[in-house]
Amino acid sequence: MTLFVEVALPVPLRQNFSYSVPTTIAITPVIGARVKVPFGRVQLIGLITAVMDQCSLPPAKIKPILEILDQQAILPESLFKLTLWAARYYFCSQGQMLTQALPVALRKGADTNSKDKSCWVLSQTGKEAALEQFKKAPAQRKIIQYLQQQSLESADINLLELSRAGLKALHDKGFIKQIDVKHEVDLSWRHKPVLDEQPHKLNPEQAIAVAAINQLTGYATCLIEGITGSGKTEVYLAALERIINEGKQALILVPEIGLTPQTINRFKRRFNVTVAVLHSGLTDNQRLHAWRQASAGEAAIIIGTRSALFTPMAYPGIIILDEEHDASFKQQEGIGYHARDLAVMRGNLEKIPVLLGSATPSLESLQNALSGRYRHLLLNQRAGNAEKVKQGIIDIRNQPLNTGLSTALINEMRLHLDAGNQVLLFLNRRGFAPALICHECGYLHECDRCDAFFTVHQALGEICCHHCGNQYAIPRQCHQCGSTMLMGQGVGTEQLEQVLTQLFPDHPVVRIDRDTTRLKGSLEQHLNAIHKGEYKILLGTQMLAKGHHFPDVTLVGLLDVDGALFSADFRAPERFGQLYTQVAGRAGRANKPGTVLLQTHQSDNPILRDILHRGYGEFARSQLQERNQAQLPPAWHMLLIRAESHDAQDADNLLNAICNLCQLDDDFEVIGPIPAPLDKKAGKYRRQLMLQAKTRARLQLEFEQILPQIDQLPEAKRCRWSLDRDPQDLL
Repeated sequence: MTLFVEVALPVPLRQNFSYSVPTTIAITPVIGARVKVPFGRVQLIGLITAVMDQCSLPPAKIKPILEILDQQAILPESLFKLTLWAARYYFCSQGQMLTQALPVALRKGADTNSKDKSCWVLSQTGKEAALEQFKKAPAQRKIIQYLQQQSLESADINLLELSRAGLKALHDKGFIKQIDVKHEVDLSWRHKPVLDEQPHKLNPEQAIAVAAINQLTGYATCLIEGITGSGKTEVYLAALERIINEGKQALILVPEIGLTPQTINRFKRRFNVTVAVLHSGLTDNQRLHAWRQASAGEAAIIIGTRSALFTPMAYPGIIILDEEHDASFKQQEGIGYHARDLAVMRGNLEKIPVLLGSATPSLESLQNALSGRYRHLLLNQRAGNAEKVKQGIIDIRNQPLNTGLSTALINEMRLHLDAGNQVLLFLNRRGFAPALICHECGYLHECDRCDAFFTVHQALGEICCHHCGNQYAIPRQCHQCGSTMLMGQGVGTEQLEQVLTQLFPDHPVVRIDRDTTRLKGSLEQHLNAIHKGEYKILLGTQMLAKGHHFPDVTLVGLLDVDGALFSADFRAPERFGQLYTQVAGRAGRANKPGTVLLQTHQSDNPILRDILHRGYGEFARSQLQERNQAQLPPAWHMLLIRAESHDAQDADNLLNAICNLCQLDDDFEVIGPIPAPLDKKAGKYRRQLMLQAKTRARLQLEFEQILPQIDQLPEAKRCRWSLDRDPQDLL
């Protein structure tokens, strides 16, 4: 009897595809297994979503599958259900969502099972050799010292920063040899004590939070709202102790790669277990190795960024999202899923608790906590002896500025630096200057593909558009009048670094932004140097604002954040409050008192005053009331439709046609079409349409009815369009 399978493929068509299973294939197809199939002129790898003994399509239209790659489902049932639910919620194809859940190597057909591994060990000569022999070869000495303790896996050479040249030299001299070790799943951590260091003593608030978490059985979501420096990580560690002692795994999500090194080290110090790491900075093979460890149950702790959410756990125990408010948890390219929302859904499907932690919780999570949907745990006391920081505003109206720095801030920096402390300056604008201006005619050099100015990158000798990546060598003459009197307008981190080096020659400066951390491992090197006290002035963008613990930083200065107070995005006040609170939280985290100074031209701004005087908690609650009155998320639910075209009229026509398909009433409304805040990007004009409903169910039902009609619209073929469910950014 011929069997048929439905296959979800990684294509944007919102349907699955039917194939027959040739009798020559010995493996029985199962739901959730990968198959290789012909699709047009190419071959694709997809997942089986159904197995049938008959098919309604005519036999001539049914192609046979080429190969079944797995004998069983590669995703547990809970993750398979999660991806199918997410595909419906985010209005994408099942194949697109299912492939999001797999590492790249598995999408290309790699084996799911761990293979035998290759290891380096000491030869007999190496065991007898004295370390003194390698006095003049420190790289070789480091390798010998490591191998005296344990064998070295080939996959870990880069991770441990060992020299491949040193390895080759030792091998050629006969000190080490390479052997193949049969891979066996090691689950010993489930049956032995796992603590490696004595836990810190918890303060009363932390102890209450841990006790509340330990009482949770089955699914529950907890929001831990703790001020910066209140010891949320210590609460996570204490909660994990019980989970791991019960032989269960933990999945910890952090917003950015920059936070993973310190998070990994903190968890590795506390627990003597395997920690699997997944983020975009790893190679495909490294990610697959971590995925296999988690899936087999070898890794007790899985730490990763957004995509690690889909990592299978053999013994699921808990999911923790640190800095849950962070916009990095929302994917902006392709399928716009939100890792926080899917983590809550996964916890529900796997019947395990979910912890959301933040000093500045998102209004969505805060609403759920205040309404009783989530458990709400508060940490209002700074951990240890840390005191609350002093806050101040420097009104820079009519004040002379030295490259964006006021005299008051420079004097305050001198006081803290002379006392032997570190200073952190926050400027969310990388590059040398945000614009290139002609001193003679005033012409600003604008990107020829976007409604944005070129940013000057002096070190690279180029002007670059941060929106589309368009770049040119820095021009020598003005494009308008031909003058050679060109200069940077405004201040970027690159320019500020130069000035700080001149102002404070005795205090080393480190700049941390996307330009200085491009190379692999460079961010970790900078952070380690900061902790060792090699740098006294820390200058950076948002990369420095999140979650880092710098005990010697006693002064934080925020420069040029006024633009955030006048954004067209309704989320701007919330994001400004989060940004200010997070950056301010880097000061005074240990025994030293901290000070935060904000330079502004808008010292009377009500949003600014509200955050400074009442703190983020009270500010966020008042923002919730405003959103309620304005019928904006999270009170109402939003779907953003974006259209872009070389001809603005085509984009407008499509969105107007979609608008005409909607059935409007008091519980469902449409805003637009309107131009996006950045009207032109990469040569295309951008328009937006916002659909809003009082309930999620109404929005889902309404759009599911009109989606097939949109696909058939002739206007839809004239421009590119995309959907963004629960948008976090209107730009």
